[in-house]
Amino acid sequence: LDNAAWLGRQPLLDFLGGAGGRLRMGTLLSRQSCQARLRSPEGMSLAEFLYPALQAYDFLHLHRHHGCRIQLGGADQMGNIMSGYELVTKTTGTDVFGITVPLITSTTGDKLGKTAGNAVWLNRDKTSPFELYQFFVRQQDNIVEKYLKLFTFLPLEEIDHIMEMHAKEPEKWGPQKRLAAEVTKLVHGREGLESAKRCTKALYHSSVEALEAMSDQELHELFRQAPSAELMLEPGMTVLDLCRKANAIPDGPSGYQKITHGGVSINGTRVTNPEAVLILGQHILKNGVSLLRIGKKNYYIIKWLQL
Repeated sequence: LDNAAWLGRQPLLDFLGGAGGRLRMGTLLSRQSCQARLRSPEGMSLAEFLYPALQAYDFLHLHRHHGCRIQLGGADQMGNIMSGYELVTKTTGTDVFGITVPLITSTTGDKLGKTAGNAVWLNRDKTSPFELYQFFVRQQDNIVEKYLKLFTFLPLEEIDHIMEMHAKEPEKWGPQKRLAAEVTKLVHGREGLESAKRCTKALYHSSVEALEAMSDQELHELFRQAPSAELMLEPGMTVLDLCRKANAIPDGPSGYQKITHGGVSINGTRVTNPEAVLILGQHILKNGVSLLRIGKKNYYIIKWLQL
């Protein structure tokens, strides 16, 4: 639910006379989070100070209209959850509960989340299976065992064995790969895991087979920022023609030299002859797609029409 649905319709004076009349200033000011903000150089705005009251009102609304009796949040939400607990119990006399869990932090100790800009989403539209898989594959040794225990249902004995094998063969990244596989399968199912592996092979191992097996959705998830173009294959069309029609290289000598100097790859294979004619099965995959890369990171997805 989106709390704007009820907060947006709540008159200010009604809110202050209702929820505001039951929350005590001394309690709100004594919260550790409030004290830290008050002592900081930036201080604390009125909007920030009222945030716990708004979150407390959310708990009250959800309790009244949906029978919600438990609020679950990270350890940093303890004060806000306590405010909600106090408001609901004072207003309704019902027993409600708050549960906090330890925060999952990055290796530098920073919080993971929307505000920090490093959130990992369960929604495929926000974090694809490939991105989720890669997030866990990249975890460092000093945290991977903890994550295996937190985010998977593997028996502790098996996790101990995985870490023992890792000590002998750290170059194989065994715990990271197992963690990534288990979490991706849990969130997106076996097909999601297979999708993540296909994308990994296509991007990092230049696998033509993986590229040919990828769906349109996977291509756009893997190359989320990549421009795409639909082209007609004309007789005698060359590598140079393809690059120019895709607007991937500049016109003139500099674009030509970009190819001859090895700055262009098609489907993971470097091409250095601008005049080379495009070949089906080599430059154009069986699924009617070409993956054009200019330099190290600039990708273009080409979909061929009426092959």
